[in-house]
Amino acid sequence: MRLSRNGLRSVNSALSDNWRPWQRQCRSFKLQAGLLEDLKSRGLVADITRPVQLEAEIAKQPQTVYVGVDPTARSLHVGHLVPLLCLFHFQIRGHQIIPLIGGATGLIGDPSGRSTERPLSARETIDYNVAQLTAGISQFFDGAMEYAKRRLPASSTPIQSPNVQNNLNWLKDLNLLEFLRTVGFHSRVNTMLARESVQARLASQQGISFTEFTYQLLQAYDFLTLHRKFGCTIQIGGSDQWGNIIAGIELINRANAAPGTQQEGSADKGFGITTPLLTTASGQKFGKSAGNAVSLNEEDTSVFDFYQFFLRSSDGDVGRYLRMFTLLPQEKIDSVMESHERSPEARVAQRLLAEEVTELVHGQEGVARAQLATRILYERDIATARADDVLAALRGNPVLQLCDASQVIDVPLIKLAAQFRLAASNSAARQLVTAKGLYLNNAPVVDVHQKLSTADLVDGRLAFLRAGSQKLAVIALN
Repeated sequence: MRLSRNGLRSVNSALSDNWRPWQRQCRSFKLQAGLLEDLKSRGLVADITRPVQLEAEIAKQPQTVYVGVDPTARSLHVGHLVPLLCLFHFQIRGHQIIPLIGGATGLIGDPSGRSTERPLSARETIDYNVAQLTAGISQFFDGAMEYAKRRLPASSTPIQSPNVQNNLNWLKDLNLLEFLRTVGFHSRVNTMLARESVQARLASQQGISFTEFTYQLLQAYDFLTLHRKFGCTIQIGGSDQWGNIIAGIELINRANAAPGTQQEGSADKGFGITTPLLTTASGQKFGKSAGNAVSLNEEDTSVFDFYQFFLRSSDGDVGRYLRMFTLLPQEKIDSVMESHERSPEARVAQRLLAEEVTELVHGQEGVARAQLATRILYERDIATARADDVLAALRGNPVLQLCDASQVIDVPLIKLAAQFRLAASNSAARQLVTAKGLYLNNAPVVDVHQKLSTADLVDGRLAFLRAGSQKLAVIALN
């Protein structure tokens, strides 16, 4: 689902304060391990505030938990999988989850984990990204729930739909005096200065602007607002968000303890869970492919490229990723890793990882498309190829060349090789034929004058023209 800028009003309406949770028809799932124990064993937790008390609260009653999503881009990427899956583990156990999109804080920029200040984004860009992310988040949790149904036994506890929110809804009309009385009064500048993200920026040449310095107060106010409106008690964020999460917990408890409040003198409220900042075994930042973020949105990263990203996982990473990014039980993962260690060249673990995460994000149909594309592009398996399946599998892939019959039928193959950049020129393509390096449907081209004919077409529409072992053009008739 993709929303245009014209659809922003309906999206903001859907995220209004009138939201009421509704119960899915499916139920929560029977899971042997406790929630926090499972999150820790899967490597999804870096730190927890008051873990003993949190475990007791989770055991006592369903909790409401939120994760913030920064709208600096229009799409979720694989780096979001860690906090979103942490949130999903709460959802499948019957807790209420709130994915919070920072439509207001995105206009300022979070200094956490950055050595320089973010350039301010245009309001129009942020609004557009919020609409896109709203659709993307809903799509992710819908797909994840279908994935969970195929992996876990159901129980009788209802599952709540994600309550997707936008903090612009409550920050856009907040005036300065109200903010100072609600937040500023309970905040201590020396504590704010001591935050790691602030200290790192103060030590830099550029320093930190007042705008970024106050970001932690806005995030704290988000937690307080979600606590008051929806009973939210838990915030999940990356390790670099620890200081901001603590600021929110402190604000909740100071505001609750203020004279005249209903909860004056009550026990501490609010918990924080941080997820690890993920890097590969080689120390590189997780989620990048050729310098680009691997997106969960097929418009930005094809299903094939998404599948291949996880298929290329190193031996040192694949076991950890299977625990983090799938719902497979630990016994299954251990068994697969034992097989992998005996025959690492078979890449059994990597294939399972790619299949599982692709199904989680793109569904069973996405896995089938990615595997078909892999067979065509790398295994040259075209004998039983069906045109419609190939077109779906290679959608968005540059090897796919959609043509009218008049553009390719009765055209010399050497000319097509040059046209589709399999060779630098017609003469270079002719040399390929002479060296038996040009292939049509996996058969060497032996005649420099050979033309593409309708008899060459696989399933009546496809021709696979290949130069050597690397360059391929899949010619498909419209």
